[in-house]
This record gives sequence, C-alpha cells and structure tokens, in this order.
Amino acid sequence: MWDIVLAFLTILMALLAVESKDLVKCIIAFSVMCVLIAIIYYVMGAFYASIFQLLIYAGAVSVLLAVTVHTIRRRRVA
Repeated sequence: MWDIVLAFLTILMALLAVESKDLVKCIIAFSVMCVLIAIIYYVMGAFYASIFQLLIYAGAVSVLLAVTVHTIRRRRVA
C-alpha cells in the first residue's frame, strides 16, 4: 500500500517539476521528488542508496539549482 502511495506522489512531484512555470516551485517539487525516491530506496532496503540520494540529489543538486535561480534573477534586475 505504501509503495503505491510513494510511487504516485513521486510521479506527481516529477510532473509538477516539469510542468510548472515558476522556477522556485520547480526546485521545491524536484527536492520533494528526490526525498520521496530516497524513502522508496529505504523501504526497499537499499539504505546506502537512500543516503546518497538524500545527500547528492535532494541536498547538493537542489541547493545548486536554488543558487543558480537566485543568481540569474539578481542579474536580470541589475
């Protein structure tokens, strides 16, 4: 049961990340999607994969995207 709910939420967040026009909403949806994938890995028993998923994708890539969007918006204003 939890597998279906997690898979549905992951697909929903992926679609929201792709289809949203606002870049901040895209980054938030991408981060939530990565956390949900890490939870799926944890439920499946792949503990190290879930830790790396949280550290690399949900952490580093999301922060990199957020800093990039912040920098681009600042340059457009100036």
